[in-house]
Amino acid sequence: MDLSFPRFDRDAEVTVLPGDLAVLIVGIAARQAASPTAVVQASFARSAIDPKLFAPLHGAFNGPMATALTRWKDE
Repeated sequence: MDLSFPRFDRDAEVTVLPGDLAVLIVGIAARQAASPTAVVQASFARSAIDPKLFAPLHGAFNGPMATALTRWKDE
C-alpha cells in the first residue's frame, strides 16, 4: 500500500475552482471542526500517549504478523 502523496505532475493542467465552491468547502470544513465530535476527538490528542506504543519491544508495529512473515520468508 502506497500512502505517499503523488508527485506534482508538470504536464497536468491546473484546474481553477469557482469562488463559490471554495467558499462552500471552507464553510463545511469550519462547521465540521466546530462539531461536538471534532471537539471530543481533539481532546484525545491532549492526553499523554504511552511512548511504548511507538517503540514496541519486538520492534514491529504488528508483532505476530512480523513473526509470520519472517517464518514465511525463511521457508
